[in-house]
Amino acid sequence: MTAPERKALVLIADGLGDLPVAALGGLTPLEAARTPNLDRMAGAGLYGLVDPILPGEIPNTDSGVGLLLGLAPAQAARLKRGPVEAAGAGRPLREGEIAVRANFATLRESAAGMLIVDRRAGRITSGTEELAEVVNGVQVGPERGLRLRAEFRSTDQHRGVLILSGPGLDPGVSDTDPGDGPAPVYLLNCEARRPEAAATAAAINAFIGEAHRRLRAHAVNRRREAAGKPPANGIITRGAGAWFRPDNILPALGLKAAVVSGCNTVLGLARLFDFDTLESPGFTASLDTDLPGKIAAATAALSSHDIVYVHVKGPDLCAHDRMPLAKRDFLERLDAALAPLLSGQAVVALTSDHTTDSNVGAHTADPVPSLLYVPGERPPGPEAAVQFGESACRGGNLSRQRSHQFLDAVLDLMACGPNTRCRR
Repeated sequence: MTAPERKALVLIADGLGDLPVAALGGLTPLEAARTPNLDRMAGAGLYGLVDPILPGEIPNTDSGVGLLLGLAPAQAARLKRGPVEAAGAGRPLREGEIAVRANFATLRESAAGMLIVDRRAGRITSGTEELAEVVNGVQVGPERGLRLRAEFRSTDQHRGVLILSGPGLDPGVSDTDPGDGPAPVYLLNCEARRPEAAATAAAINAFIGEAHRRLRAHAVNRRREAAGKPPANGIITRGAGAWFRPDNILPALGLKAAVVSGCNTVLGLARLFDFDTLESPGFTASLDTDLPGKIAAATAALSSHDIVYVHVKGPDLCAHDRMPLAKRDFLERLDAALAPLLSGQAVVALTSDHTTDSNVGAHTADPVPSLLYVPGERPPGPEAAVQFGESACRGGNLSRQRSHQFLDAVLDLMACGPNTRCRR
């Protein structure tokens, strides 16, 4: 049995790519950031643009990260956010259950329907376990003769997962979350996309109504309102799905993988793939995450793993909140944390799951800047002077490719790609 010739550390900077921002002089946050370590890696390595899914297709976090973690490309459309979130919360689905990704949100009643004032309830960071407790275990569907149970779990910040159990469930339902856009916006009704999903849609609508009734006068929300903060008085949903076991290339190659992250979605993917997860109270899915600690943990994990992923959520959060300067500043902190990797032994890869436009706060179909670096090695020719970013990557020395092809390139540098199969 042979091991890879090299090991690899893959950094996934969530929402790394962006579009030009007027406040940054027409540069993107990455282009405006001072990133000497990324510049050096790009100049001594390979850099270019990667399409997370397909050119012109807008990715989401679960599919974008999933493909980088080795998900079979043919299964990307089948992977749904709900079951991933459930796995991340330590509650993998059982046969017949349905899960949907959920947000605590700020709702306001109106004559024409329920308005969403804030999809993330001010990015609430405390009190969510108390709020989840009062909506966990709600019985929904008795008016239709159904005995369905709604289990709700808070995960990180405003995020959560709703799991429905009982007979006759089907994941073919629409989202109630309208997505990023100007607020306020009306809460959507959950609709069945096929006749057999009617009971599931009715159960989700019933849960959302009951959750609002229970949450609007909760002590956590009274305290938030008294402090001038938006209350988390409602729940919105998206990404319904049932359990399935996704295929992954890394175990098939005999590789042992680990993931360092504080994001429930990414941890859920890792658990679905049976990867090891490395967590710490300081490894959050927010701007306060311990970046040097994540890099140190990943570097240490390379002693017992072949490929280690580090996921950081900060760039995506800043872009969704339309804070391009904060995104620039976070990327500078991230670059500083990468300095130890320049003199390491492992292949270093940097890429992203999607582009998030700081101007509008939403994902786009634009490709993401990416690089590959092998310490002590460089492509033929003189080392280039590169200011790593979207513009530089358009003319980079790495051909434009899809994310599963980028992973193949990482594996090839490990001498463990599909054409150089490792054996254990």
